[in-house]
Amino acid sequence: MDENGGTRVPVTYERCAHVEGPFFHGTRSVLEAGEELVPGRGSNFQAGRVSNHVYFTALVDTAAWGAELATALAGDTDRGRIYVVEPLGPFEDDPNVTDKRFPGNPTESYRTRHPLRVVGEVESWEGHDPEVVKGMLDHLARLREQGLDVIED
Repeated sequence: MDENGGTRVPVTYERCAHVEGPFFHGTRSVLEAGEELVPGRGSNFQAGRVSNHVYFTALVDTAAWGAELATALAGDTDRGRIYVVEPLGPFEDDPNVTDKRFPGNPTESYRTRHPLRVVGEVESWEGHDPEVVKGMLDHLARLREQGLDVIED
């Protein structure tokens, strides 16, 4: 069931056209409108890992987590950036959070094997309290120590 009491239909590559944006991508990278984010680049969240997908969300708050964590994990003091993006192909629910961590997809997180085009930057967004970000980083470090920081990609 979804938050409205209906039955949730998973978003798949074959069934994604009904999901409307705007969509957002949080990152530490400085990008310009028109640039494309493509799979096959280094992961922001696991050193030495090449990501087979590009991840995005329909929620600015979820993108804020991506921006803040990617920046912090890189040892950067910047808070990161959030871009408005346009998927250039089909996409699916992000299995790393959908049902694995959060039943349904309340974070409205998706991934694609196709490029995302940067449409613009979200100039004004509210980040998380530094102690909350530190708590998430500590949690990720504990998962890594236990070998549980597995990303299904």
